[in-house]
Amino acid sequence: MAGFRSLARQVRDPGCDTALRRYSLRKCLERFAPYGHRATWDHLCRRHRFGPEDRELDPGRLVAALDELEEARAVWLAYEERFAARRRREKHEGLRGLGALDAWHRRVWGGNGVVRCGDPAVHPSDPLPEVLRRLIGALERGPGEACPVCAGPRIEWAGPGDPYDPWLGPVCGDCGVGVPRAVLTSGALARARGDRSRPLASAA
Repeated sequence: MAGFRSLARQVRDPGCDTALRRYSLRKCLERFAPYGHRATWDHLCRRHRFGPEDRELDPGRLVAALDELEEARAVWLAYEERFAARRRREKHEGLRGLGALDAWHRRVWGGNGVVRCGDPAVHPSDPLPEVLRRLIGALERGPGEACPVCAGPRIEWAGPGDPYDPWLGPVCGDCGVGVPRAVLTSGALARARGDRSRPLASAA
């Protein structure tokens, strides 16, 4: 099975036909997709102005989309290295218990679904690297009251029967991302649980 870097080389290869290059970009999302596969693909299509089913399109747009995805992946992998180094130090010092943040990291290791968007059409419009830098900043600062990605105050609780299954928990009602519980205060989490009857926002 081809890895991310091998697929990225195919996207950039002018000797490959455009349909194969598009397919390789789509396959990259099986290795790294911060919003989840479908929402990340929708994001790249919108930002780089090509249709989700286009087979013949400007290869330059595919490469620009790949550049954005690669930069975001580099941002996240650098953070994972720092996180792993911290965990090694903690274990060496005898701190082996897993907290809420550690448990969350185990589910998203590698970058898939880091800021999962249950509705593929509802996600931030900012560049992926910037979104991940904001999330990482929140992870390193500690719990806050608002969405770590857009700073929106409307944190809502996804539950059974809505499009955010099976990733139940806090969701930003403004930009649509699933918010890690570890970056929210207990008060923000309690308010989100109390506001479950409010509808989630449409795509901005």
